[in-house]
Amino acid sequence: MELSIIRIGNSKGFRLPKSLIEKYNIKDKVELILEKGYLILKPVSNPRKGWEQAFKKMNENGEDQLLFDDVFENENLEEWI
Repeated sequence: MELSIIRIGNSKGFRLPKSLIEKYNIKDKVELILEKGYLILKPVSNPRKGWEQAFKKMNENGEDQLLFDDVFENENLEEWI
């Protein structure tokens, strides 16, 4: 695919077609990778975005309890020493 370079203020850039943006699920940012004479654009995803606020809310509501004990009764810890 060939794209035209356009002037954007004092810089230059290019526009990605809507079909590519949708196909590769590009949101607000892309990562630019320079590799062996190539420019590679990779969509940036934040799969854990908002987790910190969610964890704080869980803690405030007392919902951050363990679902099961972190040490089991029949666990042999001697083998790790």
